[in-house]
Amino acid sequence: VSTQSTGSFKLFSTLHINTFIEQAMSSKIIRRVISTAKAPAAIGPYSQAVLVNHTLYVSGQLGMDASTMNFVSDSVVDQAKKALENMGHILEAAGTSFDNVVKTTVLLKSIEDFGRVNEVYATFFKEPYPARAAYECANLPKYGLVEIEAVAIVGEVDG
Repeated sequence: VSTQSTGSFKLFSTLHINTFIEQAMSSKIIRRVISTAKAPAAIGPYSQAVLVNHTLYVSGQLGMDASTMNFVSDSVVDQAKKALENMGHILEAAGTSFDNVVKTTVLLKSIEDFGRVNEVYATFFKEPYPARAAYECANLPKYGLVEIEAVAIVGEVDG
């Protein structure tokens, strides 16, 4: 295998890359849909979460009550808290927790709510915090005020 160092990056030979691709293609990928009645059912053609090998992709969670499918209130703080509680139920159903979340995306009806949502968010996550992006959106499903999605690792994480 020949590599060439360019700063902090290494360029690998085509042979090495082709070998890696062949090995990846020959191993079986496990894909499983994760669902729990403790979180709101999907309101469209998607799953609450999908587990691929050890990576869990959690669909965007709104601040809705699972039994009524209504928002818990008109408060962005209440909706953010409920969205994260719903996410916690999905993480638990997959056998993981907030500790193993590596990336989130926060969608806000108004970016002016960023600080309030951040305060709620900080009560669910601890250091080392997951990577995150936050965006203001023109509209969210069912006219929610906040939606949060995540990527997590299922299994023991070292470090």
